[in-house]
Amino acid sequence: MTMGTTGRWMLGAAGRWTLGAAAVGFAYLAYAYLTLPDVRPLATSNPSTTAFMELRAREARAQGKRPRRIQHWVSYSRISPSLKRAVLVAEDDAFWQHEGIDFVQLQESIEVNWARGRLLRGGSTITQQLAKNLYLSPSKNPIRKLRELIIARRLEAELKKSRILELYLNVIEWGDGIWGAEAAARAYFQASASALDPDESALLAGAIVNPRLLNPSRPPARLIRRQQLILRRMGAVSWPGE
Repeated sequence: MTMGTTGRWMLGAAGRWTLGAAAVGFAYLAYAYLTLPDVRPLATSNPSTTAFMELRAREARAQGKRPRRIQHWVSYSRISPSLKRAVLVAEDDAFWQHEGIDFVQLQESIEVNWARGRLLRGGSTITQQLAKNLYLSPSKNPIRKLRELIIARRLEAELKKSRILELYLNVIEWGDGIWGAEAAARAYFQASASALDPDESALLAGAIVNPRLLNPSRPPARLIRRQQLILRRMGAVSWPGE
């Protein structure tokens, strides 16, 4: 076999490998898309559980513990406006403007991760976080992230913004076995979610970043700093109808 023949054979083999890899990748993406959940029932029905709740239950059982779940579903109108505003400040201050994905924040996240050579900053909107909590795992797998983005766009297409925020505030983890705003308000402040004042709301919002470590009823210095930052910014969040 001459050098020219060898070169052509290697080029052909590389081409076939590339085409094969592309076909496998396309098939996997098609499968991932076709198996995405139907989010339309969420418009009128509350989820009985979430992927993240089930993950925590499995972790507890693996440690020989009984899974703990405290959750009290409340409607959007029964959640304090202060808490809604504080959570948006802490997690997604462009919530009312974007359509599920904040492309500016996402680009900044990609640039930070690229510069550091690691996946550190998520840049996820509340809609993306809801998609992950409801249906996916917390892994940083790129395919998982792609599914999250697609589900987030579906949520925005099928649900009102207020419903997305209601779902998020009812299923988010707020401590060991504590799920949602009502359970958190009762556990930490012996109050209902509707009665939370700005200071309490900012503490709860600040704890979202690490709800199993940051206790709003006994806030460490880190959480108090986050609370004060959130309180200063709460008036700057745009709010429909206000």
